[in-house]
Amino acid sequence: MSRTTAQKISIYLKIDSNSIHAYFNPHDPARLDKRQLGHDFQEYLDNSIATAGRNTHIDFKVFCCDTDNMRFMVEPLMKTIRRHFQKRKMLKEAEFRKFKRRNYILLMMSIMVVMFCQGVIPLIFGQDHRIHSMFSNAIDVFSWVILWKPIERLIFYWNPFLKEILLYEKMQHAKVNIVESEEALINYHLEHYDAA
Repeated sequence: MSRTTAQKISIYLKIDSNSIHAYFNPHDPARLDKRQLGHDFQEYLDNSIATAGRNTHIDFKVFCCDTDNMRFMVEPLMKTIRRHFQKRKMLKEAEFRKFKRRNYILLMMSIMVVMFCQGVIPLIFGQDHRIHSMFSNAIDVFSWVILWKPIERLIFYWNPFLKEILLYEKMQHAKVNIVESEEALINYHLEHYDAA
């Protein structure tokens, strides 16, 4: 079976006077380090980490052109990227808490309904009544059906939440490598290609 997750993901960014404005939302009037990321750039980041897994190492390779001397823009851009993924992580954590709370409430309600059905309804019909065994079997089946969904969700559906939270955490704390010349960028590519 082939592995679908990448062991290392490098996100390449180029900072020059033409590309820097494409990273930010053009309609946001805030100063540069407080702006929102542009939608196309958010899509690029999301597509870059689509194959990331739990053990994937993520870093940024920022290419600063020598002619424009745009190195001072690296920090505001990275600050904005980190803030963006910090907010996404907080939203996903809140969604995960809501998911757990909702499913635990559903599980408790299901248990109460099962206890009522298993405890009270058999008292209505005596043990000697013919209909007692039919209701007993129906209640057993109903109990499994009503408990199945919250148990299934609590066992199997929590993993995607934790995966996304971990991924946003990695993006928030990803290492930044600044490359200032095309020669250094080409050398990095050659080393990375040889290592693979």
